[in-house]
Amino acid sequence: MTAPLDLDGIAAPPRANGELLFAEPWQSRAFGMAVTLHDAGVFTWNRFQAALIARIGAWENAAEQDQPWSYYDHWLAALEDVLDEQGSVSRDEVATRAHALARLPVDHGRRQH
Repeated sequence: MTAPLDLDGIAAPPRANGELLFAEPWQSRAFGMAVTLHDAGVFTWNRFQAALIARIGAWENAAEQDQPWSYYDHWLAALEDVLDEQGSVSRDEVATRAHALARLPVDHGRRQH
């Protein structure tokens, strides 16, 4: 991995005993997508980091924080922001795909034995 992750500060990912901390499988997938896309040269880490800081700052500055804190929600939103801005994947495409996936049965994709 070549993405220069912050160890401290607002953009630093959650850690426990120095290891990255993921509460849900989707969080590690979102993390991996951003790092992989950066490593592939799709965007600069500075651009992604700025989007992440902006997302976190917007949440912190919201008059009423109706959403609970979730670092990886902000991480994923920042990734969507960067990809939308440069025209790689539009917000509409993400929303359409997310809606389609949400309609699938919970056990979709699991192999039957």
